[in-house]
Amino acid sequence: MRKLLDRLEEVLIAFFMLGMTLLTFSQVIMRYGFNSGWMWSLEATTMMFGWLLMIGISYGMREHAHLNVDAFVNLLPRPWRRRLSLLAIACCFVYAGLMIWGAWGLEQRLFRLGTDARDLPVRRWMLMSILPIGFALLCYRLIQVAAEIVRGERDMLGSAHGAVPEMELAAPDAPAAEKKAPA
Repeated sequence: MRKLLDRLEEVLIAFFMLGMTLLTFSQVIMRYGFNSGWMWSLEATTMMFGWLLMIGISYGMREHAHLNVDAFVNLLPRPWRRRLSLLAIACCFVYAGLMIWGAWGLEQRLFRLGTDARDLPVRRWMLMSILPIGFALLCYRLIQVAAEIVRGERDMLGSAHGAVPEMELAAPDAPAAEKKAPA
């Protein structure tokens, strides 16, 4: 199940990136080359970006790509770093829970109103359904991170050094000393 969700996130992110790029590129060609265009392209691109963003939050949590300010936390011993990270995760759960609650209320209102999107022939509630879905995905990833912290596999919620994962991807077989970001 976890592998399926991981793969689905990656496929959806790629799909929305490709869709936004192709739609924007074709819109530029249509406007400047043929003095024409699609009226719905801006709303479609905006909605794709919203879906990309919400799925990307979960993906970023999974890949440890969210940055955190660790100047103070790194001064603490490891058990306290882990406790503060769990407190931060609890705060994230409160935030995500409030967002799910608010988004669900919005979804219900939009469903009852039955309105379409401004330029797309799609019900607005369907387009906005990514809000509760995205924050539920974030909660799922927060549970995974909390479990990793409790098991001692990691100490912090995010990554303080965003370049390290990219460096490891660029040279996966390089010794640890070579993987460090240049000064």
